[in-house]
Amino acid sequence: MKAYVKTFGCQMNEHDSERMRGMLLKAGYTLAFDEKEADFILINTCSIRQKAEQKAFSYLGRLGICKEKRPGLRIGVCGCIAQREGRRIVRRAPHVDLIFGTKNVHRLPRLIEKMWKAQNRVIEIYDDDSARWQQFGCEIDRDKQVSAWVTIMQGCDNYCTYCVVPYVRGGEWSRPPEEIITEISDLAGRGYKEITLLGHNVNSYGRGLSQDFDFPRLIRSVDKIAGIERIRFTTSHPKDFSEELVEAIADCPKVCEHIHLPFQSGSDKILRSMNRKYTVAEYLHKVKMLRAKIPEAVVTSDVIVGFPGEDDDDFQQTLQVVESVQFEGLFTFLYSVRPQAAAGNFPQQIPNNIKQKRFETLLEIQNRITSERNMALLGTQQEVLVEEAVEKGEEESGREVLLRGRTRLNKVVAFTGSADYIGKLRRVEINKANRFDLEGAIIP
Repeated sequence: MKAYVKTFGCQMNEHDSERMRGMLLKAGYTLAFDEKEADFILINTCSIRQKAEQKAFSYLGRLGICKEKRPGLRIGVCGCIAQREGRRIVRRAPHVDLIFGTKNVHRLPRLIEKMWKAQNRVIEIYDDDSARWQQFGCEIDRDKQVSAWVTIMQGCDNYCTYCVVPYVRGGEWSRPPEEIITEISDLAGRGYKEITLLGHNVNSYGRGLSQDFDFPRLIRSVDKIAGIERIRFTTSHPKDFSEELVEAIADCPKVCEHIHLPFQSGSDKILRSMNRKYTVAEYLHKVKMLRAKIPEAVVTSDVIVGFPGEDDDDFQQTLQVVESVQFEGLFTFLYSVRPQAAAGNFPQQIPNNIKQKRFETLLEIQNRITSERNMALLGTQQEVLVEEAVEKGEEESGREVLLRGRTRLNKVVAFTGSADYIGKLRRVEINKANRFDLEGAIIP
């Protein structure tokens, strides 16, 4: 039996898919390279933004046509849409055989077995968090051989008015630090060089734990693990981005100086409406604090364009923050109404044509800034962790191939070198700066 997992959404969803692929392998399945050769297709869905949801349902619709041609095909839906919609998914996609939520991941092997044996549709959605600890400890089929995601916490207590995360992932909870350290130590023993600490709000890690163990302390502990060369983390909430965390980043040589810190809007009025719990001045102060302690640090961010009530002045204030901070990169999003999130009921919803025009203006400015910052790296030497050969099948030992890796500041760099370099740190001189990546040459 062959299984195929299709993922929509963020790093949390990607990592959940890694975990589910591991369960499928342990259950005796072979992983298919695409849906055409699969006996079972599992769609891991995202509900954070409307576009991701539309893509998932569009893909699900195409699978309905496939099932007409192959009646024996089984189709499952999981993730955030499944957690939110449950049985209602069947109205749009009656060809679905299995539906389970974000808190049922550990039950996947039993659910599939039940689906095949009974030949009936199986739907299981947990509403409480009683099984949250059982999500971990299973086999993981990781996407990469050099870098790995490690979940340290899940859920969110912030209830930003545009966001559905608290409703589909539940409240914040943290994994015990000894579990995290054990997992990372095992990864180091298997040759992984970089780990990314993952959570919906990593800065609030530790709340609810029986011991006094916060995020800065966790970072200091992970930094001591032999074999790990680099540490990253995502995502941070500005209200919890503390001076203690900046001190930990500065003190720990393995922690990369790239910080992703979403600001969402440059208008205090809009931030209040979003329930973000910080002001623009407070956000800028934290960026200044970071750069004062770590001058080489770079910041990327998230911005929502066209939030309800955003007028031209609010948008201009957002552009001022972008120009002031000089972000290394931005993830920009058009506001979309999300079920259960409060902002969908706010007055003054912004017309799509205005949102699109503002989006294009913001994108043009940020593309210029990103290009300028990349150009400034020309002629510099960068430490690159070599992640992969760009052209698969060319990793033979000693052969010169096109390689790709990342700098400590999360810049993608392409260069030619031996396939033996994969998983190693190498100095690369940058000789070409593109808008979204760099090119260079290995320094002998």
